[in-house]
Amino acid sequence: MKEEKKQALASRRTFLATAAGAAMAGPLSSVVKASPLLQDEEQHEAAMRTAIRRVRIPSSGELLPVIGLGTSRTFDADPAAANENLVGVMQGFFDWGGSLIDSSPMYKRAEEICGTLCKKIGRKDLFYATKVWTKEGKEAGIEQMKRSAELMGTQRFDLMQVHNLVGLDVHMETLKEWRSNGRLRYVGVTEMRDMKKVEELVSSGVLDFIQIPYSVTDRRVEERVLPACIEHGVVVLVMQPYQRGKLFGVVNGKTVPEWAADFDANSWGQLFLKFILGHDAVTIPIPATSKPHHLDDNMGAGVGEPLDQEARAKLIKILES
Repeated sequence: MKEEKKQALASRRTFLATAAGAAMAGPLSSVVKASPLLQDEEQHEAAMRTAIRRVRIPSSGELLPVIGLGTSRTFDADPAAANENLVGVMQGFFDWGGSLIDSSPMYKRAEEICGTLCKKIGRKDLFYATKVWTKEGKEAGIEQMKRSAELMGTQRFDLMQVHNLVGLDVHMETLKEWRSNGRLRYVGVTEMRDMKKVEELVSSGVLDFIQIPYSVTDRRVEERVLPACIEHGVVVLVMQPYQRGKLFGVVNGKTVPEWAADFDANSWGQLFLKFILGHDAVTIPIPATSKPHHLDDNMGAGVGEPLDQEARAKLIKILES
């Protein structure tokens, strides 16, 4: 079985590189069936076993791959440099069928790097998500968003978020206006601390997305925020799914449990991401990386089933022991 998965994973990049454009327009299963590369039923089934799952945005029904790509710190690089690793990360993200990439003016050169990488690769079919982050008022926010569009190389953002609730009331009015006139598609906020305010915003019905921390060892949002997201149809982008790498320190020297194979998980990182995906809320973790092999591991967490409640409890026990 392991050898079959290796062969399937080896062929999936070739398949997805050809089918990626069509994959952005509909469910990956429809692309698999239509691809001329798949000559027989066995090859078709192999590709399906390694296809990243997708979830629906409740407010629109649009499908998104369950693993996104963050750019904090990792994409703050010189746009004029070769950036071979980052080119590999972006190419790998597309090859895996990735879609949602998240950035911010706060991340220094990350937005520009994102646009530069897409130009190098010759692709623009991302789900573009970034943020407005200024205390200087409405016009400053508008100019910042226009600049972000130029840097990232898009004419319309898919998702714009008020970063850390900075200038919330002012910028939210602009975002609602832009959503209504088609200048952006979805509205969101990000926050790391004030979960009570996040819950209030979710319950207000104005948001399509929120972005918050959530992990095996940071489960504070499970009591109220995530249930509110389920009730009001809000997607949860998950920042810091590895607690900035701290989770790997906790399991350092420990062997990945045998039961991980039941959920197509081959690493601790995949278990951590599948824990998040196992919640009933529509969650999309957005791990950031500058290394192609880490990108592959992250994206692999979107293959197969997420952890069920029993496995989630087992993983919590391991991390707390």
